[in-house]
Amino acid sequence: MSNLIVCAVLVATTIALGAPSRAQTVQSLNTPPSESMKTEMNTAGMDPITLSQGHRASKIVGSSVVNENDQTIGKIDDLIVGNADRGAYAVISVGGFLGIDAKLVAVPFSQLRISGDQKSFTYPGATKDQLKSLPEFKYAGNAI
Repeated sequence: MSNLIVCAVLVATTIALGAPSRAQTVQSLNTPPSESMKTEMNTAGMDPITLSQGHRASKIVGSSVVNENDQTIGKIDDLIVGNADRGAYAVISVGGFLGIDAKLVAVPFSQLRISGDQKSFTYPGATKDQLKSLPEFKYAGNAI
């Protein structure tokens, strides 16, 4: 009986303090953003049409990296966005066999060019040996 009284008091207090009803909550979720909020959200000048013609990270990872002689020099293992400069970096797996003994190296994504077949990336002027000579990339323990 005392539990029932406690529950009744809690419900009465919640109603008295003006907790939003379920209908009010659903209404606020269905309300479109105000014009000022739309402007605030789009301050980066991002054009959704142009963006949609870009390349998805999920499709880039796993792509081959070739040089201008169409020689495979690596494979994109991951994409990283830098904390400080917010630049994108491609983590390339180079050497090894079926991923065993492969070395990971990071290069600025801006140095890669989409190949004509739209299925691989060209790293102009690069060779497998040059990639192998780069410092090994290691993930930070706290990376997400």
